[in-house]
Amino acid sequence: MTAPRVSVVVPVFDEEANLPELLARLAKVGEELGPHEIILVNDGSRDRSLELMRAATATSPNLVVIDLNRNYGQHAAVFAGFAVARGEVVVTLDADLQNPPEEVPRLVAKIDEGYDVVGSVRVQRQDTLFRRTASKIVNRLTARVTGAKLTDYGCMLRAYRRGVVEALSASGEISTFIPVLADMFAGRVTEIPVAHAERAAGASKYSPWKLVRLQFDLLTSFTVLPLRLTMGVGVVTALASLAVAAVLLAGRLLYGSEWAVSGVFTLFAVLFGLIGFLIFALGLLGEYVGRIYMEVRRRPRYVVRTIYRGAAGGNA
Repeated sequence: MTAPRVSVVVPVFDEEANLPELLARLAKVGEELGPHEIILVNDGSRDRSLELMRAATATSPNLVVIDLNRNYGQHAAVFAGFAVARGEVVVTLDADLQNPPEEVPRLVAKIDEGYDVVGSVRVQRQDTLFRRTASKIVNRLTARVTGAKLTDYGCMLRAYRRGVVEALSASGEISTFIPVLADMFAGRVTEIPVAHAERAAGASKYSPWKLVRLQFDLLTSFTVLPLRLTMGVGVVTALASLAVAAVLLAGRLLYGSEWAVSGVFTLFAVLFGLIGFLIFALGLLGEYVGRIYMEVRRRPRYVVRTIYRGAAGGNA
């Protein structure tokens, strides 16, 4: 079997309504790509997504469907696709059609210019004001903390050269963020503007709480900056507490015990502030210790139930 030049990896979670159009548009894009494969990763869908994808393999020789045994999350599903992808260029794409599949050839063409990773920047985003605002905050914070100077980390439409994909697959971290991790392994990285459409059907799988959790995962997975900031705040707080204690002591010596009593509530406020900071610091330290615990167990990122291959490819 001839290896495809381009592999398109699409994580799928409850996208029954979008799959027929997605498959039809990907088939047309494939004609422009040349030798290619489409890898759909069923990330524990609860609707008829798997049924539709399996049916499509009967008529699509370039289609591969990976069925995970439960929902592991978007990035784990992408890693499952990376493990199967055979192309020299691997493109990731969401199944919700907000990023048009027709943009894929543009990313591949940019890779051909010599880049290792090509990201995309969504122009005229059709998301809600909350999502756009949250995305800007996350992008700026991510760039500042990780040092990866990209514009739009949240866009799944990205292209990777084979060497970068192999490096990503060899990384054993359980919790990771693919765009930032890929930036660490890539020599030349660039971005191109891409179109963005409204979600035609279904709903976003990222709730506000999941977005907050994703950002916290990002911060604790790629940097110890939160620990260093906490240490810095602790030092400043300790110095401020010593200064307040010195003022209270000086007041007592100069004005007597009655003046010192009036500062009791100030002392209480400082004490409660210190206690709150210590609890926060313990929680942050516990988060890092918990991540160490998760990593040393070496559990797999995902479990594949079955792989369905198009036409005569059969099942694996």
